[in-house]
Amino acid sequence: MEAAGLPVGGGQQSRSKHWYVTADDKPRGFIRAHALEELWFHTGTACNLSCPFCLEGSKPGDGRLQLMRFDDAKPYIDEALTLGIKQFSFTGGEPFVNKDLIHILDYALQHRPCMVLTNATEPLMKRLPQLRALLEHPQPLHFRISLDHFLAEEHDKNRGAGMFALALEGLKALHAMGFGVSVASQKIAGMSPGKAAQCFAEVFRNAGLPADLPRIVFPEFYPPGITVAAPQITQSCMTDYQTEKTRRGFMCAFSRMVVKSEGKCLVYACTLVDDDPDYALGGTLAESLQVSVSMKHHRCYSCFQYGATCSEMKR
Repeated sequence: MEAAGLPVGGGQQSRSKHWYVTADDKPRGFIRAHALEELWFHTGTACNLSCPFCLEGSKPGDGRLQLMRFDDAKPYIDEALTLGIKQFSFTGGEPFVNKDLIHILDYALQHRPCMVLTNATEPLMKRLPQLRALLEHPQPLHFRISLDHFLAEEHDKNRGAGMFALALEGLKALHAMGFGVSVASQKIAGMSPGKAAQCFAEVFRNAGLPADLPRIVFPEFYPPGITVAAPQITQSCMTDYQTEKTRRGFMCAFSRMVVKSEGKCLVYACTLVDDDPDYALGGTLAESLQVSVSMKHHRCYSCFQYGATCSEMKR
C-alpha cells in the first residue's frame, strides 16, 4: 500500500518550502512512484519552429535544455533496463534537430519499443532514409505528430505558413513506411470533443490515412517559467478525490524524464515540469524513484483535473 498523498524519501536536494505545503500552509499532495515503466528523454529545447504557445519555449538554437547526446542517453537506457522499463519515449524541442537521435533510437530499439514526439516538418523529412533502417529492429517505433487544428490556417497561424501541409506530408510518409503514428492537438475552444474528432477524421480520410487515427488531446499547458493561477492540490485532495488506482495513473507514478542542462544530466519527475528545479529528483533513475513527487506545479492540476498524460503506453 502506498503512502497516499504523503511525501516519502527526499533525496539530497534542498527544495523550496512550497514543495511540501501550499500557499496557505496546508500539506501538499504527493505521488509515490510504484515502478519505472516509461523513460522519457528530452532531446533538447532547440527546434526549427518558434511556436508562442510551446510548453518548452522552444525555438531555433534554444539552449535552455541542451541537446541529449548518445553518450548521455546510453547509461540511462542501460539502467532503465535493469529496473524493468517497458518503453522509451523522446520529446523536445524538435527531436530530429538532434543529430544523435537516430543513434540513440538504434540502440534503444534493440531492447524496448520507442515513441518520438515530432512536428514532422523539415528535420524529420531529412531523416526519412535513416528511419527506414529502424524498421528492421525487433522493437516497434511510434511517432506522435503535432497538428494543432484541423484547419491549415489555424495550425499555420502559430507554426508558420505551409507547416500544416508539411506536417501532414510527414505523417503520411511515416504511415506509408509502416511506423505507428498518432496525432497530438490541444482542446479547441468552443467546440465539443466529438465535433473536433469528426473534423480531424475528415482531414485524415482526405489525406489517405485511417479516419480513426489515434489523437491525444491536451489542455493548455502554458510556456515555461510563467505564473499560472491553479487550484492547490493538498494531501486531502489526493485522498478524498483519488484512489490508489487513480494515483498510479499519474505519469510521475510510473515514468521519469532525463534532461541535460549546463552539461549535466538529471532525472526529472515527468515531461511537464522541467522548468522547475525542485522537480530534479537525482542523477540516477534509482535515486529518482525514491523521491515522492509534489503536486505543486500548475501543470499537475491538468493531470489531477483532466487525467492528462503524455504517455501512450499500454499499461
